[in-house]
Amino acid sequence: MNQQADVIIIGGGIHGASLAYHLTRMGVRPFILERHFTASGATGRSSGLVRMHYDLEPESRLAWASFAYFRNWADVVGGDCGFTRTGFLQFVEPAYSDQLRANVAMHQQIGIPSLLITPDDVARLAPSFVTDDFEVAAYEPESGYADPSATVTSFLAAARQSGATLVQECEVTAVLSTDSRVTGVRTSKGDFHAPIVVNAAGPWARRVGEMVGLDVPVDTWRHDTLFIRRPTAVGPSHPTVIDMANSMYFRPETGGLTLVGLEDNNPIGLSPDGDAEHAAPDFVDRAVDRICRRIPQMEEGSLHSAHSGFDGITPDQRAILGAAGPEGFYLACGFSGTGFKIGPAVGACMAELIVNGRAQTVDITPFSLDRFSSGQLLKGDHAYANVWH
Repeated sequence: MNQQADVIIIGGGIHGASLAYHLTRMGVRPFILERHFTASGATGRSSGLVRMHYDLEPESRLAWASFAYFRNWADVVGGDCGFTRTGFLQFVEPAYSDQLRANVAMHQQIGIPSLLITPDDVARLAPSFVTDDFEVAAYEPESGYADPSATVTSFLAAARQSGATLVQECEVTAVLSTDSRVTGVRTSKGDFHAPIVVNAAGPWARRVGEMVGLDVPVDTWRHDTLFIRRPTAVGPSHPTVIDMANSMYFRPETGGLTLVGLEDNNPIGLSPDGDAEHAAPDFVDRAVDRICRRIPQMEEGSLHSAHSGFDGITPDQRAILGAAGPEGFYLACGFSGTGFKIGPAVGACMAELIVNGRAQTVDITPFSLDRFSSGQLLKGDHAYANVWH
């Protein structure tokens, strides 16, 4: 194998795959180096929500730009991303109703199809839902979920057809550099050379940053999810929901299942190499209790399966994007559990930054690593409660 490339991407998840795809569209030949197999880390464990609701405008812009890919995947990328339109609902506690209203207004200014609806509207959309604990909800009728593994597979298939090279079971052990710039990487399969190296290593991003003497503030957080067999009383499907009133999210899945994840008591600081096959001992009981608060008929359902996963999280729970450290070294990491839905646009922006010197699809300068040393952490103008507790 010719081990010389234009760009080396460390990580074969959604962000490595999207970047590889977009680079090849600009005539650049990347190598994607994956320590196990594609989508084997955070992406493969992602719940796959596709929605635009954020309290930070740049993230909503990234999600909106990405949505055009998900809705038109076969025509834009080729293959299948598994996008399923369910509609999306955002619930918040009454104390955050004004923030929700302001954020929906922000989304509408961007052009996102988002509406404010009442509890009665929610009851008509989802008759099985309890609707007495919020004042207003945000509704995105076009949103839903996609298949993260299929998304990565089709991105990489298109990239490889245009000159990208994927190397799996290839663990990066060092980043090679001169005094001022990167020159490649050392791996379990030998040395690979390129003038540009991108750290898209998910929960392993801090380790990769250390290889160039860079302190990348990406910790590891563990997230558990389960699938419940829906009872017939709930109906054939339901909207995708972020339910901040219950620190929970859930969505339907094919086969009469509902996926449930919790947004509290997710351990931070564990090894990213830990057990991802089994959920925490108390998780199933907690998750079943939460989903039954919102959908009481779920009491009649049954557990299908539960598992865990690891992702990278930053101090402000926002991504780190851009150049950092020695010349030619870039970061696309720290997505803090919300990286899948913005993956297409992030890949486009990073490719534009690498090739043209600036991102044009969306301005990603707010996501620079420098914000941590300067104390300029990202926070929405109308922020919700911190769920990372």
